[in-house]
Amino acid sequence: MGLHGSAAATDRSGPLIRWLFATATLNVPQAASPIAFALLALGLTGEATDGAALILAMTLAQVAAVLPLSRIGRRFAPVGFLRALVLGRSLALAALALAAWLEASFGALIVLAALAGLANGAAHGYLRVILNQLVTAARLPRALGLAATLNELTFVLAPVAASGLGVVSPVFAVLMLTALGALPALLVPSVAAPDPLPALPAAPSLVGTGIGAPIALWLLCATASGAAVAAIEIGAVALALDFGFEAAYAVLFTVPLCVASAAGGLWIGIRNLRATRRMVLVQLAMMSFGTLLVALQASLPLTMVGVVMMGAVTAPLGTHYSLTLDALAPPQQRAEVFGLLRTANAVGIILTSSVLALASLSMALMLVACLMLAATLCVGVGSPAAFAGDWRR
Repeated sequence: MGLHGSAAATDRSGPLIRWLFATATLNVPQAASPIAFALLALGLTGEATDGAALILAMTLAQVAAVLPLSRIGRRFAPVGFLRALVLGRSLALAALALAAWLEASFGALIVLAALAGLANGAAHGYLRVILNQLVTAARLPRALGLAATLNELTFVLAPVAASGLGVVSPVFAVLMLTALGALPALLVPSVAAPDPLPALPAAPSLVGTGIGAPIALWLLCATASGAAVAAIEIGAVALALDFGFEAAYAVLFTVPLCVASAAGGLWIGIRNLRATRRMVLVQLAMMSFGTLLVALQASLPLTMVGVVMMGAVTAPLGTHYSLTLDALAPPQQRAEVFGLLRTANAVGIILTSSVLALASLSMALMLVACLMLAATLCVGVGSPAAFAGDWRR
């Protein structure tokens, strides 16, 4: 079996369409949980903000489990292991809904949320590995661009659905996001078992991870990008208030961000081309400058320009990270590297949330802009091996 599947598999659009819907529905629990968990916490403790504890537990569990679970999965077929991960997450979420219905202690809900989060990073890693067996390397940019667009739609529509269902019952909302989040187990297409892979050769790596410096560079970029986007999504209400609007006007910032990001994904899907090193540096610089414009809050138009700049390069950068890590990672480590890519984004969200909780929005945005600039400079002066597609260099 080649790196990107057989010719027969790459000529069929049906499996790819199923994969695209699988990746979109895999994100439903994470996209809807901030609203669903807030409504759940409101009914149990009287404080909607307690829902953040459930999100934090879920995210920290993902960060902790991504490498162990991804390495365990090497012993099994990717599709079967992915289905097991998705079903395990669904059972944990269903148990959380049942515990909430029975009015169990909030500590028990936190434990169940953590159990539900364990599989998130590894599941994304194995789903991405499966894509390599569905399309040729030449078609990967288009597939990833379309996936990025569907991902944006999921993160726009899932919270709206959670809010509407939560009016009926918060427990019902959690059950519905559980059902939707279980769909990848049914949708993911079957692929042929990959050929046995040789043992990993000895290579310089970050202590305890087996991940080399070129891979770590792009994980740093993914963390910075995730932190920058999260600053807008989490800080949108504060931005609206700073400009003298009511909280409901937060959509002035979140909607342009999502629309620009979806447009960027479509652009990648239509062009189906990998970015050059120069283009990547320009995109990273745009993300840095856009974040800086938002942090300065000089005027509403300039701030919105910054938001659009950030959104426009979010999908292209995410696609580049995925394609580059695909080339850099040895086949035995692809699932864990893709899982780490997803987790790096989650780490960026944690960083932004922490700074926003401890300091002002402007300070958080300025720190995120500095992180983006540092990542851009690292890519600018980094080793050519980070772009060469040869993980051994």
